[in-house]
Amino acid sequence: MAIEWYLKPFDELTNNELYQIIRLRIDIFVVEQDCPYSDLDGKDYQPGAMHFFGVDTIRNDNENIVAYMRILSPGISYPDMPSLGRVVTSASARGTGLGHQMLEKAVAILDSHWPDKTCHISAQSHLQGYYRQQNFIAVGSEYLEDNIPHIGMERKPQ
Repeated sequence: MAIEWYLKPFDELTNNELYQIIRLRIDIFVVEQDCPYSDLDGKDYQPGAMHFFGVDTIRNDNENIVAYMRILSPGISYPDMPSLGRVVTSASARGTGLGHQMLEKAVAILDSHWPDKTCHISAQSHLQGYYRQQNFIAVGSEYLEDNIPHIGMERKPQ
């Protein structure tokens, strides 16, 4: 895989990019994880919402977005805190280190845009180790979100 990374607000996404992003999120979160939920929560197009995604430039088809997350400015999901969400890699990209690369780049974006803000995420509990590698720490107790165990995690700017 040869990955190019993009960071775009909603109104700069092409129709094809938006379609691929929504398809990837639904394929993994709804279908693979068998978790019917409303993916379109109104946050994607909010001012301060950014879409961060990796495109496999070797693939020449309509499924070349292989990694994605949304980066939300303070106030969209949590008062006075930016957040990451909808973190996903395609099944074909798993085990390649792409998810770790994406998270590393995302925390650099957080530190650049909000150098004085702690980031809060709602992480699937089994992914705590993944997020800990970028200095996220668990806060609070585990809870169910869409019938999947989650835990709040936070990362102070570095």
